[in-house]
Amino acid sequence: MNGLKDFFKGLVIGIGAVAPGVSGGAFAVMLGVYNRLTEAIANIFHDFIKKAMDLLPLSLGMITGVLVFSRIMSYLFENHEFKIKFLFIGLMLGTISTVIRDANKEGFKKTYLIPSIITFGITVAFTILEDNVINIIPESNVGIIALLICGGVIGFGTIVPGVSASFILMYLGFYEFLLDALVDLNIMILIPVGIGFVICIFIFAKLINYLFDKAYGITYYSILGFVFGSIVAIVPTNQYGMDIVFGIIYCSIGFFISYILEKTGKGAN
Repeated sequence: MNGLKDFFKGLVIGIGAVAPGVSGGAFAVMLGVYNRLTEAIANIFHDFIKKAMDLLPLSLGMITGVLVFSRIMSYLFENHEFKIKFLFIGLMLGTISTVIRDANKEGFKKTYLIPSIITFGITVAFTILEDNVINIIPESNVGIIALLICGGVIGFGTIVPGVSASFILMYLGFYEFLLDALVDLNIMILIPVGIGFVICIFIFAKLINYLFDKAYGITYYSILGFVFGSIVAIVPTNQYGMDIVFGIIYCSIGFFISYILEKTGKGAN
């Protein structure tokens, strides 16, 4: 049951990694696997077999989410953006109580709210910039260094909650290019992207795990600011009438799914 639950959570994180404007890292926090994921990656060479087996269902889910849903999510966001966003919002709202409980696991201080407000503001500001997104790098003549950077961007968006790797890739002009590579399983492109991803996610996992050890409360509340900002970031605008009604329905469905996941996790534990 735990393996199946981790696979589904990895699936959601993988979908979040390729969905425009959505943060895979934020979903990792909301689904309660962020701390465990960063700690395991940061110390992957200590008791490697055990950590690899523990992360296997989650990793398979993430890979499935990226490979299987990359083109699907692109289509859905192009044709049913507000419905999908409301579904994601429901998924995230349904886990807030669990996330706050984890953040307060080692106690709460009012000063923790300061870094949370700062990171929330950064995420909202980043969202405002998204409205003016343009492609600044052409997709032609993509070299190894550029592909490594793309992988690093994906790793950064996966490990840092509230950062949408897909948005950054859109800004750089590589989003559609990488989607096509995923659909076609173009190994010559995916290998250097994968290398960049692994290097970046390992470095940032080390950093975040160190911060958790030294300043758990401040670190977690900083991450919470990114997460809450990412919820605001994906709220659809300019929707009226029945769109709002359907949005609430999809949000409720997402909330219910999160509720079931949380109850399943408690039962398994």
